[in-house]
Amino acid sequence: MSKEAPRHPLPPFTKETATEKVRLAEDGWNSRDAAKVALAYTPDSKWRNRAEFPEGRAQIEEFLTRKWAKELDYRLIKELWVHDGSRIAVRYAYEYHDDSGNWFRAYGNENWEFDENGYMERRFASINEHPIAEADRKFRWPLGRRPDDHSSLSDLGL
Repeated sequence: MSKEAPRHPLPPFTKETATEKVRLAEDGWNSRDAAKVALAYTPDSKWRNRAEFPEGRAQIEEFLTRKWAKELDYRLIKELWVHDGSRIAVRYAYEYHDDSGNWFRAYGNENWEFDENGYMERRFASINEHPIAEADRKFRWPLGRRPDDHSSLSDLGL
């Protein structure tokens, strides 16, 4: 249980509050501010991300710092899949390029579980990616928060 100030919205989630929580997570990740993003998780949060298993905020921050140092011009869209009580499942896609200018699109699903104060206790991610041509990019907003009028994953046919 987190003893920190509540991080709204809080469970149990409704469709509206789960959708809000997903957008807040997307906005955080699109900031690419690893220290700030790590604060959304409980101090002892447990993750599974591909073949890595970070535990706690320090390891999460290290993981995200490494990730965004390699995945340049990272842009992400998350979409609510389902919610129940303190759990949310999302699907997402993100685009980035490597230091050689090769572009990629990654697709994934995440299962999240929150404590009663709205901090994520567990995050399980499954991800795959493939190379794309620069011309095939779909996420072209300026770095940072996705504009509210930008298409969703469903609208983009992803």
